[in-house]
Amino acid sequence: MLSLADAELVDLSIGLEPGAASEPWPPDVEYFDHDQGAQLLSENLQGLGFDVDAEDFPDEQGLAWEEVHAIPHTGTHLDAPWHYGPESGGGPARTIDEVPLEWCRGNAVVLDVREMDPGAEITPDDIDARLDALDHELSAGELVFLQTGADELWGEAEYLQQFPGMGAAATKHLVEQGVRVIGTDAYGFDKPFAEMGRRFADSDENEELWPAHFAGRDVEYCQIEKMANLDRLPRKTDVPVVCFPISIEGASAGWVRPVAMFEPETLPDGGDALAADGGVRA
Repeated sequence: MLSLADAELVDLSIGLEPGAASEPWPPDVEYFDHDQGAQLLSENLQGLGFDVDAEDFPDEQGLAWEEVHAIPHTGTHLDAPWHYGPESGGGPARTIDEVPLEWCRGNAVVLDVREMDPGAEITPDDIDARLDALDHELSAGELVFLQTGADELWGEAEYLQQFPGMGAAATKHLVEQGVRVIGTDAYGFDKPFAEMGRRFADSDENEELWPAHFAGRDVEYCQIEKMANLDRLPRKTDVPVVCFPISIEGASAGWVRPVAMFEPETLPDGGDALAADGGVRA
C-alpha cells in the first residue's frame, strides 16, 4: 500500500502569477515586506489603544503578507456545476463549497490528445480510442485528465489558442460512466475562444458556444482547467491524485493544486517533482 509519508509527488498545477501573458484576467498581487508589516501591525495595535511602534518588533521587522485580487478562474482551478448554470443533472447546481471532497481524490487516467489539431473538438470516439490504447475500462469515481501539451506554452499568448477542446457529447460520455472530475492542461475545457466564435459565426448555432461547459447543465461534473506536468507522470492509468479546491462560499470555482502520488523511486528522474520546482516547467 502506498504510504503518503514516503510518496513521490508530482505537482500538476500552475500558480497565481501577476501579469501572466497567458491569463486574460491576470491576478493582481500587492506585496507587503517585513518593514511594511511592522508599520502596519503597529498601527493596528495603536488603533486598539496599545503604545506599540514599528521599532518595537524584533529586528524592527514585522510579518510579510500579500493582498490578492483575482477571479477564482485564474491559475489551476476546479469549476463547480454552478459555473455551468443554475441547475445541473436535474437539481440545483452545486457551488464550489458544496462539491463533495470524495469527488476530488482517487485514481486518474491520462488521455493523450497531443496529436489533435488546435481547435479540434474531442469526441466520444476520441475518448474511447485512447482508453482502448491504454487497455483501460473506466470505473465510477475515476478522474480523467486530458493531456493536450498546452502547458508547454504557459507564459505565452499562444497558450490561449493552441489546444483541442472537449465537446458536449464527449463530456457526457465520461460523466455517464461515473467520472465526476475531468481535467485538462489547457487554458480552457472547451475549444479556444476564437474557434468557438468562428464556428458560431459560420453556423449561427448557439450549441457552438461553450458546449462542454453547458453539458454540465444536463450531467453533474466538475472540471479542472490549467493543469500542468502531465508528461512527468510515470504511467497513464491508476494515478493516485488529490485535488481539493479551496472553499469559497457560493462561488463558481476554487483554486486547486492537484498532486499525483507515487511509490518511492517510481518517477523517471528518481526525484520529487513537487519539491524540485513546485509547478509548471519554465
